[in-house]
Amino acid sequence: MRSTIAGRAALVGALLLAGLGAGVTPAAASNPAGVASLGSAGFTQGTSAPISISSLADCAVEGPTSNSSGVVTRTGVTFGGGTSTCTTTVVAPENDVTSTKSEAKGQNFELSALVSSSGPRIEVGSYSVTCTATRAGTNASWTYGGASGLGTLPSPVPVGYVKPITKSDGTLLAEAIFNEQTSPGDGSIALTMLRIEFAPASDITGEVVVGRTACSPIR
Repeated sequence: MRSTIAGRAALVGALLLAGLGAGVTPAAASNPAGVASLGSAGFTQGTSAPISISSLADCAVEGPTSNSSGVVTRTGVTFGGGTSTCTTTVVAPENDVTSTKSEAKGQNFELSALVSSSGPRIEVGSYSVTCTATRAGTNASWTYGGASGLGTLPSPVPVGYVKPITKSDGTLLAEAIFNEQTSPGDGSIALTMLRIEFAPASDITGEVVVGRTACSPIR
């Protein structure tokens, strides 16, 4: 199986997994048929009560095929709401061939938890994650805009790119991990656009996830 990473712009990333060669029997998919989510959060700051936001606006091709979320705010973090759709399209009715598309679109994400540690306020004005699947393979992509507090990213953004989030003196407060991918070799993909993992100097434990999707080839 061949895999190709392709970036379209500084704030865009994509992964394409081609189909298995002829005569090869694929293993059972490790990733779901098609899912998408706006994100989630789970962290504790100092001795404060834990902050928890369950996965928002989840959709799946098996259902629910669409979902939405309004603004969700907890101390230190806000998801500004958005929608998700996980659709199945019949592309060849005579052979019952289908394709799927799982997509989540969010807006106005803000992480302020690091401000009290002299860190940046992280904002993302809009973002989306998409995973499409056919019999030939799968493709996952992501994009965001209107961001601040994350600095400049390379173009294209490499898989698993880690951007340190620091105080002005260089002290590491967190790591912003972009374009996390899981591709177990069966043609399926799981993609997380952004995961923010807190470091000890922030006095916060846990992580925040922004944009997640996964899909598997049509069997």
